[in-house]
Amino acid sequence: MAKSYNTLDRHFNLPHVRQVEASRPLQWLRMGWDDMRANMGASLSYGLIFAVLGYLILAYATGMPYLFTAAISGFFLVGPLAAAGLYEISRRHERGEAAGFIDSLKGLRQHGDHLLYYGAFLAFVLLGWERLSAILFALFYHGVPPDMANFFQDVFLSGNYVHFVVSYLVVGGALAGLVFALSVVSVPMLMDRSSDMVTAMMTSARAVGFNLGAMAVWAALIVALIGLGFATMMIGMVVLLPLVGHATWHAYKDLVE
Repeated sequence: MAKSYNTLDRHFNLPHVRQVEASRPLQWLRMGWDDMRANMGASLSYGLIFAVLGYLILAYATGMPYLFTAAISGFFLVGPLAAAGLYEISRRHERGEAAGFIDSLKGLRQHGDHLLYYGAFLAFVLLGWERLSAILFALFYHGVPPDMANFFQDVFLSGNYVHFVVSYLVVGGALAGLVFALSVVSVPMLMDRSSDMVTAMMTSARAVGFNLGAMAVWAALIVALIGLGFATMMIGMVVLLPLVGHATWHAYKDLVE
């Protein structure tokens, strides 16, 4: 595995990637919590903004099951970019600089070009997933769309739509895994150093390849925490999104020299 990822150096000038223990993500969460406590106002501001936006999107998609599920899963795809302001807060806090909400916006402007390109990439992926989600519904789901209050029970847990559920999870999981591998440290890297998007994405892929155990734990923690945010009607997202965002910064600093 290491040898195959080392071949990336033939085409990209990649930074060295460290290997960490599988339990290391728990430490990232602890450090992320420390960052959030030290910058509570700015951190919760981002959490509140994205919780409100997420709630409005889900409310709009309530009557459209394929769009509702795509919106929830799509949140995980765009999450790395949505947390860019939180990475900037952690970066400034680490350097002893002012790390308020307005200060983080200034940092975002400084890296606007790179973030714009990365945002375009994620938007393309998100639109592709929305179309794939609609196609899967059209191919495998032939019943009358259930009320959203019972949607997951009727579709995912009843056993009546096994082919749909398997197809949805396989296609969505494969896409999410690819985006996770290319994104897990790429946006923090763009915020921290003068790097192009492709180099940052290849570094992220290498970090995942060298740390499959830790990355599997980290992915599971992200899904669990953000899923809890959705389960609380986005209220928990006010705290959980900043926690994951700050922790992701420390994941980047831990993995990439």
